[in-house]
Amino acid sequence: MHARSAKLPDAFAIEHLIQVHIGDGTLLPRPLSEICENIRDFTVVENEGEIVGCGALHLYGLHLAEIRSITVTGKSKGKGAGRILIDALLKEARRQSVTCVCLFTRIPDFFGRMGFQVVEKEALPDKLLKDCMKCTRRNACDEIAMYMGTLPKVAGISRRPRAAQEYVQIARQQA
Repeated sequence: MHARSAKLPDAFAIEHLIQVHIGDGTLLPRPLSEICENIRDFTVVENEGEIVGCGALHLYGLHLAEIRSITVTGKSKGKGAGRILIDALLKEARRQSVTCVCLFTRIPDFFGRMGFQVVEKEALPDKLLKDCMKCTRRNACDEIAMYMGTLPKVAGISRRPRAAQEYVQIARQQA
């Protein structure tokens, strides 16, 4: 198994992987048009030429990125596909010099083993404004907010330039 950046021809497989988890509320709907528009955010995991997992790194700015739309096929669960996917997305976050990576999940133990920590949802206002407002479960959310890196002090991109030493590298977690 290996991870790679998604390409437009992967959009149909990504849509299918996400669709499987929309009905139970595990993932937010991502129509094919949105997936195509944001294909550069996506990473896929392949096993013998078959896409068995996907996820996206949504950039809010240098202060925050969100790992979202994470899923692997049933036959790939427990075989390392999720770990490969998260490692690839964290590598991209480091490449982009993002200081904090967040995610919302119902499986915090999985992400906790990779170094993510639980945080109050209100500490991530960019995420709340972007997706939570349109979520059907916004008033009864059962997802756990988690982060890795340095929590942003304010939402949005600061117009004030930062000194290079203010940027924190997100530590690579080893299994």
